[in-house]
Amino acid sequence: MTVLLGLVLALQAPLLPAYVKVSASYLPPAKGADPAIAVTFSPADNIRVNEDPAPRLKLDAAQEVLAEKPVARRSAPPAAGPGKYLDPALPVTFPVTFGARAARGEHTVKATVTYFYCSKSEGWCRKGTADVDVPVRIP
Repeated sequence: MTVLLGLVLALQAPLLPAYVKVSASYLPPAKGADPAIAVTFSPADNIRVNEDPAPRLKLDAAQEVLAEKPVARRSAPPAAGPGKYLDPALPVTFPVTFGARAARGEHTVKATVTYFYCSKSEGWCRKGTADVDVPVRIP
């Protein structure tokens, strides 16, 4: 009975609005550059995606097409002061490499993006996660 009541209340609860839309695309290797996944954040009005802590990309462990490439981390904490936010017009890129078992052809790579976002007008910040499917073509 308690479980049923909890389920009914959960179904009636309003869903959180979509504060940030997240999309991702594959960037093939260019001359002298590694392949990458470009993640675009499209925040709602008055919402900003934090630059620090930086967004993170985690590839699905079951896929064998791409492998994460280590990204340099900051060695010192950011300076105190007002927060810095990502420009929504510019994607955030995550370098990747081809997996050892990557086969030629069309693939869909699943990944999870973790990020933080804030509403300065309402005075709050939250952690967000989004699952993305990235189409990848290996020639």
